[in-house]
Amino acid sequence: MTASTEDTDNPSPCCAPRREGGQQISARCLPETHPAALDMAPAKAEVVAIAGGKVLLGTDSPFIPVDEEGPCRHVAISPFWMDATAVCNRRFAAFTRATGYVTEAEKLGDSAVFAPAEEAEGIAHAAAPWWQMVKGASWHSPEGPGSSLDGREDHPVVHVTWNDACAFAKWAGGRLPLEAEWEHAARGGLGDVRYPWGDDDPDDTSHLPCNIWQGEFPHRNTSADGYARTAPVASFAPNGYGLYHMVGNTWEWTAQDFRVRSLKKVIKTAHQDKLGFKLIKGGSFLCHISYCYRYRIAARTANSPDSSTSHQGFRLVYDKPPHA
Repeated sequence: MTASTEDTDNPSPCCAPRREGGQQISARCLPETHPAALDMAPAKAEVVAIAGGKVLLGTDSPFIPVDEEGPCRHVAISPFWMDATAVCNRRFAAFTRATGYVTEAEKLGDSAVFAPAEEAEGIAHAAAPWWQMVKGASWHSPEGPGSSLDGREDHPVVHVTWNDACAFAKWAGGRLPLEAEWEHAARGGLGDVRYPWGDDDPDDTSHLPCNIWQGEFPHRNTSADGYARTAPVASFAPNGYGLYHMVGNTWEWTAQDFRVRSLKKVIKTAHQDKLGFKLIKGGSFLCHISYCYRYRIAARTANSPDSSTSHQGFRLVYDKPPHA
């Protein structure tokens, strides 16, 4: 499968719809069906030790140059430990149960849910109408009222903002990764490769190494990989370091602001509205080569720190073994 000829000077809006303002509302009492009130035993976090040193950041084969995916360069990082998987609903439920934490989507009363026009129930996002702001959508009700985590206890938590992820990290004794840490971990020891498994592109039929879209985006998803939305956090083969879903499934928040270094007008103009936005990496179950080819290691995009969606999650890194 080959990449499309989309205008890479105009990054597609499908990746991360931002919150367009929103009136703060007071935190509500937790209903009896909230996972914080359920007997959902937390999953023990498996962590992987990652060596530091001079590591690669970026690529010499960028597909969306305006996002500054390249060039490939060496940067120095310290050794660290990383969650083998994205934070799952079990772990996040343990956090809310222990702390009483209420996410920003719960406080604001809505969150962005992917919904093709024929399924729309909320207010459509202007630039990408397949995104709906759904009242009542949150981490424990991923599609809005009437949806639940039944059968999704081990799926990645979604509808969490950057601020929510930082709150969880503080409780868990970790932090969000730097871009260089994330990319180094995702490469799994393979160097300047496109994906965690190498350079072979996924397709819609036979090579399905990660959870992305198959079919015609956004109208037809064949779900050939077995999942129309998120998959459990360890569903596909890990990379060479033992890390699962470093691309596909859910976008992952990083610790850094989204920045571009170039002074070129086309690049500055493309990202002039991202002041204060946070860098996200990895792509999601909605990515497809025909529209949003950002499930590559070097791909990068951003969202505002108060935005939450049905395809954004996170994983933590640690400066020392968390169970030591």
